[in-house]
Amino acid sequence: MAIFEVIERESLHLVKITLQNETVRTESGAMYYIHGNIKMESKAPSAGGFLKSLATGENIFRPTYTGTGELYLEPSLSGYHILELDGSEWILDSGAYWASDGSVEVGVERNKLVSGLIGGEGLFQTKVKGRGKVAMVAQGPVEVINLRNDRLVVDGNFAIARTNTLNYRVEKATKSFLGSMTSGEFLVNTFEGTGTVLLAPVPNWQVMMLRQIIAAIPTPSSK
Repeated sequence: MAIFEVIERESLHLVKITLQNETVRTESGAMYYIHGNIKMESKAPSAGGFLKSLATGENIFRPTYTGTGELYLEPSLSGYHILELDGSEWILDSGAYWASDGSVEVGVERNKLVSGLIGGEGLFQTKVKGRGKVAMVAQGPVEVINLRNDRLVVDGNFAIARTNTLNYRVEKATKSFLGSMTSGEFLVNTFEGTGTVLLAPVPNWQVMMLRQIIAAIPTPSSK
């Protein structure tokens, strides 16, 4: 399988994929540059695929790259996370999919009507399954939360991915409507069951600011 790496250059992050006569798929417009003998191909979808993309809002074109060399994807101030699939199935946050091994199946997951509309995820999310690596967009460092017959409540869109074994819904932060309104956390995302959730609660720009502040603080030896 291809080798996926996240590289940091002057506070920018990008994904580097090394191929040895292999195939990978990316989000449309993700390519930065290619070094080596790699061929890009972007096929028009079938009529059924086109209609599905209209209904789901999913990108119609996800080009593939085949050959031997290095593929660099567009840099970003946000971050990236490499997810390793071992036959499992994951549901990704809207806009989180960036690239994957050619062996990984990329599809669509339909959320429940209420959760999708008011939870900010939309009615449809990208679903990935199989074996191989998936590169995901993450606003900052990723925290892995493993649940075992447990419950996780998350404010905002900090959860960027979850295994399909978990039940997902949007609910009021408290039992009463007034309590939810006055708590400052009106609606929350709830995950229940056994599985894994990936969180990215701290943006990279905050991490960079903290590093700069720490670097600016004089040490006793520098006085």
